[in-house]
Amino acid sequence: MHSTDSFAQRVLGWFDQHGRKDLPWQRDTSAYRVWVSEIMLQQTQVKTVIPYFERFMAAFPDVEALARAPEDEVLHLWTGLGYYARARNLHWAAKQIADVLAGQFPDTLDGLCALPGVGRSTAGAILSIAFGRRASILDGNVKRVLARYHRVAGWPGQSAVHQQLWEIAERHTPTRRCADYTQAMMDLGATLCTRAAPDCERCPLAADCQALASGDQHAYPGRKPRKALPVKSTCFLIVRGGADEVWLEKRPASGIWGGLWCFPEIDDPASGRKRCLDLWGAEPAAVEVQAAFRHTFSHYHLDITPVMVALHSAPQAVMEDAGQLWYKLRQPPQIGLAAPVASLLAQLAGADSRITPRTEY
Repeated sequence: MHSTDSFAQRVLGWFDQHGRKDLPWQRDTSAYRVWVSEIMLQQTQVKTVIPYFERFMAAFPDVEALARAPEDEVLHLWTGLGYYARARNLHWAAKQIADVLAGQFPDTLDGLCALPGVGRSTAGAILSIAFGRRASILDGNVKRVLARYHRVAGWPGQSAVHQQLWEIAERHTPTRRCADYTQAMMDLGATLCTRAAPDCERCPLAADCQALASGDQHAYPGRKPRKALPVKSTCFLIVRGGADEVWLEKRPASGIWGGLWCFPEIDDPASGRKRCLDLWGAEPAAVEVQAAFRHTFSHYHLDITPVMVALHSAPQAVMEDAGQLWYKLRQPPQIGLAAPVASLLAQLAGADSRITPRTEY
């Protein structure tokens, strides 16, 4: 078997020829830019992240700008990227860096891991790429490469398997060209050692990859035991106060869509009338129950029934507080929206504003 040094040398040799070297966060490299990119890249593909990263950097060019930004503006720029806790953690961490650390980014593993939303692998990526320090990473791509190369059995979510992969990652990490090696390992997993169709013929580690030798690459890494996702249901109350206004409420910071703006949720369509009476003392002019659609989270399915409500006229009193607003479809405010809400608002903006009564309550 090749030596550990040979492992890193082969990976770096491949990176020099085939690695990605012109990603947005590889230009004007800084701890801030690397940190933002690594948070965005958690469970998200590079091609999806690039436009979000570029818009984010344009709005918040440094950690102080991010720290001072309103949360709604941060979540607005994150809308569609998913896993919104990442955006809230990013914002909280920026405030911590700006206010507690005087704008200085931590440059140690422990210091980085103390930031909200930063784990060991993310901290290692920041240390190696931004600071040139020797630090190991173990994101999903690297787990796959190492699990196949060493034929490590079991699902990496199990603590014993996870610890074994960390030990292997530490062993292979070189003392030189740390930033290149970190990027190379991520690139190798993303472009060659893919889950569905690994391109073993082009892989620099093919000569002694144990899974390839055994012909069972697809068995590694082990998959998470499958469970049937439970199904939950809710109704979105979509209240039109006029041709151009829709009522939204801000969700609590914790839970699904935390801190994002959403339509009020009701238990059933018949509850829509009571909610209108509670909010405005007004009876709805028309109620239309639309076909349900499914939104899937990592741990359950949510079946959503849109309940469209038209008021006779826009309420005279604008009953808005910090957690409520009339959202203007033609001049939308910059706020963070839950993905299914953003989709429904886009449909409303492009559709006839009138609601034809189909079911009255």
